[in-house]
Amino acid sequence: MRKYHPMHASLADIVADIAANSIEAGAELIKVDISENDDFIVLKVVDNGKGMDEKTLARAFNPFFTEEGKHDKRKVGLGLPFVKQTCDACGGNVSLESEKGRGTTIVCSFASSSIDLPPMGDMAAAALSLFSFPGKFEMVFSHSKGKESYSISRSELIDAVGGLEDAQSLSLARDFLQSQEEAL
Repeated sequence: MRKYHPMHASLADIVADIAANSIEAGAELIKVDISENDDFIVLKVVDNGKGMDEKTLARAFNPFFTEEGKHDKRKVGLGLPFVKQTCDACGGNVSLESEKGRGTTIVCSFASSSIDLPPMGDMAAAALSLFSFPGKFEMVFSHSKGKESYSISRSELIDAVGGLEDAQSLSLARDFLQSQEEAL
């Protein structure tokens, strides 16, 4: 029987949720790293956004806390509490480090053999949705599985497909990201 609430239906949802927090925090550089081996899947997101003070950091996993003004219609933040719940249910853990004005690092691990491990999900679609966020920021998205890996930056992807605003460019970017995921 599953032990967690499936707010995040997949690991791709978790990656998208955490990295979107980085974009919303005004980060100019975001590094997303997914590493899979026989024992664990590790998701790491590092940013140079606004960071959190000690008081905010201490409350980050509290489902009844959210930063003022972050959510228009609610007063709770459920993303990180559900990430922690999923990590715990899957025999992994989560660590969160942040410094006001310097950025945030979050590392989530999940036991690969856990019956409660959500599916990987559509990581190419998650990456594309993150790369497509409006604004001036750089994102480096890396994924490794065993000996296979790929890494692509937002600027490289934009240079290769000519932007991320029109259907043709988005289709090319999606196809490229899917091909990289399939090669793992």
